[in-house]
Amino acid sequence: MGSYNNPNPGSEALVNLAQRLRLYKPTRIHQIPDSVSRETRFPVVKSISNTPESDHRHPQNLKRAAVLVCVFQGNNGDLRVILTKRSSTLSSHSGEVALPGGKRDETDADDVDTALREAKEEIGLDPSLVNVVVVLDPIFTKHRMIVVPVVGILSDAEAFKPSPCADEVEVIFDAPLEMFLKDENRWAEEKEWKGEKYLLHYFDYETENVRYLIWALTAGVLIRVASVVYERPPAFLELRPKFWDMAITEDVSVGNFDQEFECQRLYRKGG
Repeated sequence: MGSYNNPNPGSEALVNLAQRLRLYKPTRIHQIPDSVSRETRFPVVKSISNTPESDHRHPQNLKRAAVLVCVFQGNNGDLRVILTKRSSTLSSHSGEVALPGGKRDETDADDVDTALREAKEEIGLDPSLVNVVVVLDPIFTKHRMIVVPVVGILSDAEAFKPSPCADEVEVIFDAPLEMFLKDENRWAEEKEWKGEKYLLHYFDYETENVRYLIWALTAGVLIRVASVVYERPPAFLELRPKFWDMAITEDVSVGNFDQEFECQRLYRKGG
């Protein structure tokens, strides 16, 4: 699938960010190494998703997906992230803001491959422009899906020529990454799952006289990525759903997944 050529390293700030993120150690999975060759990257990424432990912990009836959190430097030097507004004709999550990404195909070698392929299909982002630096902990959703955030850096933003897939994407836009750590233009809704309360976060963002609402899983992923990139927690209480972290819980087993997700059907709205 995607090409793993050496992309333009970009500014010194982006080079330093890439080096730091490669050293970041998620709770359960390993960082992408410094080498950018496909042969070197793939064995490490495969160890994230295809190890016997992972297969044991992830039941076969759970679908797997990956999203690309593609960060670049704006004109004023701030870090920005590429987002999409899903087509209003889609059968699920129509009109919602999302990160480029989707379900894993049989032809995908790993989660990185999935994220890059989907970004190419959805927004026309050439994989060779993206420097993948870290794969974060997977997230479990209430819809029996494992979602893996793949973080990449777009060093040459001018080289990216957005080309939205009309069937899937209505708009391609970008937003400042740091906004997901600020308690501005944000509100939260309290939810409950199996007696455990959590917060569903909503962020209002306006650009070119268009207002977008970024919420639920997309907001949760961006809060986590922003926390890692800026090395600080959000300025608000995050209180993320505990079931999101079932992928990194030591005592999770195949036998109790169905029981857990059966309970989640009571809370289909939100999250």
